[in-house]
Amino acid sequence: MSRTIGLIGGMSWESTATYYREINELVRLRHGGLVSADILMHSVNFDEIVTMQKAGRWDLAEERLAEVGRGLAGAGAGCLLICTNTMHLVADHVARNTGVPLIHIVDVVGRDLVAAGMKKPLLLATRYTMEQSFYRDRLRERFGLDAMVPEAQDRTVVHDIIFDELCCGIVKETSRKSYIDIIEYAKTQGADCVILGCTEIGLLIEEKDSVLPVFDSTKLHARAAVDFFDGCLEIDAVAA
Repeated sequence: MSRTIGLIGGMSWESTATYYREINELVRLRHGGLVSADILMHSVNFDEIVTMQKAGRWDLAEERLAEVGRGLAGAGAGCLLICTNTMHLVADHVARNTGVPLIHIVDVVGRDLVAAGMKKPLLLATRYTMEQSFYRDRLRERFGLDAMVPEAQDRTVVHDIIFDELCCGIVKETSRKSYIDIIEYAKTQGADCVILGCTEIGLLIEEKDSVLPVFDSTKLHARAAVDFFDGCLEIDAVAA
């Protein structure tokens, strides 16, 4: 089996750049010298994907990402990562239509939460991820986790900061404070940790900013890719 990592990126490219850096920094840490990961990447035009999201045309989005995945598989990728949480709404379709294993970000996050003894995570993400059930359902059904999301007004704040700022490379202290306030309130409501469930949120929030343990989906997903590259991630753990 090929150990080449296939990245479906560009959603946004700000976080895809983090994937590339995180994967290669971890490979260098593990192996030393000039060792770097064998990676294939297709970075899509995010504006086209966002247009599909806003129109609710997830059928078009799933076909587009499946097309990209098939291209990466044909070029030699041994696994695929969709470098965004939201587009895992279509992950099962992509996995079924590419012929190579897909490392599912929710499974990666869920395993880490369970290993850490967490039960009730706060999910911070785009409106699509927070308000549709695919992410929380998978955490509950596969890992027994009872994920919560912010209240409606705070969901709007979280979503708008992602699209209007973080996806554009803008990091504001006022926005960091807004996220911190949302996390602190969630703690009073019983949350025992926070999932950075959008791949850009790590640009804004780190462990030191949070009163709750932080699980950064981008870093965890990248680590799983390196585990695959190193041959220590079982094939049944990455299939959707």
